[in-house]
Amino acid sequence: MINKRFPGIFVNFLVIMTMTACQPTLPENLSSKTTDISTTSHDTNAVQSQNAVNTPPLVASARSQIGVTVGYDPSYRNLAFPMGDVDKSTGVCTDVVIRAYRDQGKDLQQLVNTDMKKAWHAYPKIWGLSKPDTNIDHRRVPNLEVFFSRHDNSLSLTDKGGFEPGDLVTWRLPQNGKDLPHIGIVSDKKTVDGTPLIIHNIGRGAEESDILYRFPITGHYRY
Repeated sequence: MINKRFPGIFVNFLVIMTMTACQPTLPENLSSKTTDISTTSHDTNAVQSQNAVNTPPLVASARSQIGVTVGYDPSYRNLAFPMGDVDKSTGVCTDVVIRAYRDQGKDLQQLVNTDMKKAWHAYPKIWGLSKPDTNIDHRRVPNLEVFFSRHDNSLSLTDKGGFEPGDLVTWRLPQNGKDLPHIGIVSDKKTVDGTPLIIHNIGRGAEESDILYRFPITGHYRY
């Protein structure tokens, strides 16, 4: 049953979301018994786990996108290179990560492109490309999974205490028989039971919410 809080228009994105391989909305089979993910900017059931002064810069940069990135658009776009971006009012899940790292002086568009040229064989070939594409490669979750795994050790997927603020997590979200990739940044806020919140864009703009264990986790990275 589709949660009525989530506009039906997002379902239409499924046809084109494979451009960015980033999940635009919650899967239809999300149990109604599961606590609903907050539809506000921040999860109201969360507690601050650290003093704001100690918030990691990557987390602060991701959080600053809340209220700025208010939409979701998975369309293929021609981007400048390097440092190319779509309008900050919109984007996909990967754009939350890309923008946060750019504030730290790391341009994933350029970094991924450079790595793909060095190790083209290591990256997925599920989009039919024969060479790197600076417009889209860094905005695809499977490519980021390869990049982060090549440049850092993959971390535990099950140890709740092992998820630190600023870590990256990827999931596969079940939707219409498909497993759709999603990515987010671990927050320095936690739920009352100690589960870290995630800063991400799942279809309605950047938000901070309790989704860590809602879907199958496929990757955990610290970069």
